[in-house]
Amino acid sequence: MASITGVDIQSMVQHWLNTPVNGYLGSDYGSDLKSLLHNPQRFGIADGFIAKLKRDVPVLQSFPINLYSVPRDVDKLDIVIEVAGIAITVN
Repeated sequence: MASITGVDIQSMVQHWLNTPVNGYLGSDYGSDLKSLLHNPQRFGIADGFIAKLKRDVPVLQSFPINLYSVPRDVDKLDIVIEVAGIAITVN
């Protein structure tokens, strides 16, 4: 019986992040990273981003997912998606 490893989870999330929305004909699969920029979290942008990830990659529905930012330098932030304790930095 096959099981999903941390590497598998990381690969699935990286693929989703690197695929633009509507990148596959007839499917809205993919992420819109620019929607996260310049939008306050109170508008639910991050929640919608996570919901779309779970909708596009259904196997991730059973894992906890967090989205947060980490300050870098004076004026930069790194966005991090954490799935099942695995941190994936968004480029």
